[in-house]
Amino acid sequence: MQFHHITSNPSILNGKPVIEGSRISVEIILEWLATGATIDAIYKQNEHLPKGSVEEAIQYAAQFAKNEILLEDEISS
Repeated sequence: MQFHHITSNPSILNGKPVIEGSRISVEIILEWLATGATIDAIYKQNEHLPKGSVEEAIQYAAQFAKNEILLEDEISS
């Protein structure tokens, strides 16, 4: 999958993936959603973001998560 709105540059937020043309990271988008923000609310608060960029940030995070290390559950006896 190609991500047209997501970029990474070592000089911007230490290379964290961000929405192109902004300093809004994929990480902060996820934090906003986790604390109850809606996609529409994110766009309203950040009118400079291109339409589709927030959804793409979510897709990017989902794709990245598929490659994460699996955590082992502790089984108590």
